[in-house]
This record gives sequence, structure tokens and C-alpha cells, in this order.
Amino acid sequence: MNLLIKTDVRKGCNRVFELGEYNMKLTAFSIVKLDAGETYSGNTGEFEVALVWLGGRAAVAGDGFSFPEVGERKDVFSGKPHTVYLPRRTAYTITALTSTDFACNAAPASRDTAAPCVITPEMTTTITIGRDNFMRQATIMIDEKFDSEHFYIGEGMIPSGNWSGYPPHRHDVDNPPEEIDMEETYFYRFNPANGFGIQKVYTPDGRIDETYTVKNNDTVAIAEGYHPLCGAPGYDMYYLWTMSGRVNRGLISHKDPEHAWVK
Repeated sequence: MNLLIKTDVRKGCNRVFELGEYNMKLTAFSIVKLDAGETYSGNTGEFEVALVWLGGRAAVAGDGFSFPEVGERKDVFSGKPHTVYLPRRTAYTITALTSTDFACNAAPASRDTAAPCVITPEMTTTITIGRDNFMRQATIMIDEKFDSEHFYIGEGMIPSGNWSGYPPHRHDVDNPPEEIDMEETYFYRFNPANGFGIQKVYTPDGRIDETYTVKNNDTVAIAEGYHPLCGAPGYDMYYLWTMSGRVNRGLISHKDPEHAWVK
């Protein structure tokens, strides 16, 4: 079972995976890249959508809303993100003010959620997780308090040579407060861009036991299983993580009993 998706990010909409692929039942994912002055239009249809600006600036507008300038960082290593949230049945147009790229997360929506809005860097929450060589920084843009049906979205920034998602954790079963069922998407970038990392995905019964070399613009679709990762020394590793929960949302996971003692 190959869960690693390689994407040659070019101008326009680069579809990474659709709903239902890779056993992802709550998430579709793509990367949109535009030159200054270009536009991209869409309609959320029966999905809620979260657009995370990776770099550059753009204007976002639709019926009843206008965000004249979204984004301020040059790239994912140059500051915190702007995120645009759009509920279901929303038409929108994005006009690039500079060369820009953003990640598009879509999840099926059965109800009306938050009105179109911008989540600015000042509205995010940044936390430090772990210790020693599995210490990393997480910036959370959409959490369980935000009126989304499925999304819990953040960014991980991993220092040179460090691990993340460690001790290995999973979120496969709705059993709060011990565990919440959420599928997850990881999208990677590196600084310098020729860097790489290692991503593992495995289940206790051995049905899934995958180890990938992840590089710039790679995506891993994680419908289930423990999923630790690490970055190569000499490179900063960034990953956008999008969790989608059918019933519950939150940073609640089950640690692999074999390694939970490390925490």
C-alpha cells in the first residue's frame, strides 16, 4: 500500500488526491500555484475548504466577502501562515498579488459552518512539543473551537535532524479522552529545498508497515496507523498537517505502547 504521493507543483491547480483515494474518506488535497496577476476561481460545493497560504500574497473575494490581501510570508520558513476558511456552497475567486502558492484542503460538509474568514498569523497558536531530539514546534490555525465540521489544521516545524510525531502515535478510534478518530494529511517542504526526511506509517497488526523518503512537495495520506517522522541533519523540515475527524477533533492520540515510555 503506497501512501506517498509525489507532486510536480506547476502553475494552476495541482491535485494531489481526491476524496476516497488512499482510503481518505474525509479529505481531498491540492496545491495551487499562481503568478502575479493570475486568478483562480472555484466553488466549495458540498465541501468545507481551508486554504493555507504557503507563500506570497493574494486577494480572495466572493459573494458577500472580500479579503484584499491574504498572506505575508515569502515561504513556509519565513513566518506563520494566513488561512482562508470557506464553508460549503461558496463561490470564490483568488487573484495573485505576487507569485503565490497555497494548499487547498476540502472535506465533505453536511451542515453550515463558519462564515468565510481569514485566520491571520496573530490568531494562530504556537506550541512546543517533545524534548531532546524529538522537540518540534507546532502552529495551529484551526482547532476544535473553530466552527468547522471536520478540520483540525496546523503546521510542524522540525529542526535539523529532529523527530516529530514521536513517540509514535495514532488517532484511529473515537474513544475520548484516550483517542480521537481523525485521518491526516502531511505535506512537506525543506530548507534547503533538496532536503529529505523519513516518514513511517504502520498498524499494530502489520497490515500497514511503510517507510518513505519524503522530499519537497511530497504528501503522505494517513487514513490510519502510527506515523512518526524525522528530518535529515542539515535541513529544516516543514509539514502542513490536516486532520479531519468525522465526530470529534483535537490533539488527542494513542501512543504506541512499545515506545510510549520515551515521553
